[in-house]
Amino acid sequence: MRPNPVLALLALLIYFSSTAAWAGAIGYADAPLGSIPVEFEAGQTGPGEPGRWEVVSDAEAAAGRAVAQSSQDKTDGRFPLLIRRAAAPADVAVWTRIKPVAGEVDQAGGLAIRLLDQNNYYLVRANALEGNVRFYKVVGGQREQLAGADLPVQAGTWHTLRLEARGDRFTVSFDGRELFAATDTAFTAPGKVAFWTKADSVTRFDALNVEPLQ
Repeated sequence: MRPNPVLALLALLIYFSSTAAWAGAIGYADAPLGSIPVEFEAGQTGPGEPGRWEVVSDAEAAAGRAVAQSSQDKTDGRFPLLIRRAAAPADVAVWTRIKPVAGEVDQAGGLAIRLLDQNNYYLVRANALEGNVRFYKVVGGQREQLAGADLPVQAGTWHTLRLEARGDRFTVSFDGRELFAATDTAFTAPGKVAFWTKADSVTRFDALNVEPLQ
């Protein structure tokens, strides 16, 4: 039977309309200063004061605005999240620029993917105090390191952090250079994408980019 071109076109329209909710770059040009962008909601892994997320002015960020976590609660095991409301595919590339600004315990920022809830997800993060990039799975609120690399992460400077997921393989890049890959099967279903910080990290995030991988 020959394929119906009308049905094929309809299927493509449905596909692209459904992906439009999560694909592409999410910026903050229209978000009021001091607010949480409407595309996001705050969450948290672990104890402590809730994260304080807000849009701030930053001349080096896209459209002159970034989103920042500014609470400096030093509670151990405290991981504030800013979660994109729309779910993304399981096979996805996500990237952003992060700027560690301050923190006595940590100066970290990261990206979570395949997030099922605030206690279950994959995570890549860079830490300026420790001088490293690490990849974790978080299961039931507990982190387990899967891979990592030691390298300078300068505070007060924008750095590009990228994570690609294809099936059970994950590839991490930092400032345009591939650092390492890892494999894991803890989470295979689609989930949400989120910004992540740790303890008293004051960290800024530029626009969030989400791209499906075929």
